[in-house]
Amino acid sequence: MCRNIKPLFNFEPAATDDDIRAAALQFVRKIAGTRKPSKQNADAFEVAVEEIFQSSKRMLEGLVATTPPKSRARFEELKRLRFKKAEPR
Repeated sequence: MCRNIKPLFNFEPAATDDDIRAAALQFVRKIAGTRKPSKQNADAFEVAVEEIFQSSKRMLEGLVATTPPKSRARFEELKRLRFKKAEPR
């Protein structure tokens, strides 16, 4: 589950709210140990996603980069190549 969380800081184009929310959702899913909460736990699940989204957004806005932004497209391309290499043949 968490392997789907991608780095969000110091990329061009910058992370969107959707990117940050998706990472928060993946994190909560990992912690909860479930992809979809039961009806009884849905509210707590959504509150956690929102709190982690807001906290992550504040953190990303407060971080200061000391290097030029990396290319998001290039990062994804390298990740695909690494994954392709790791696949058993």
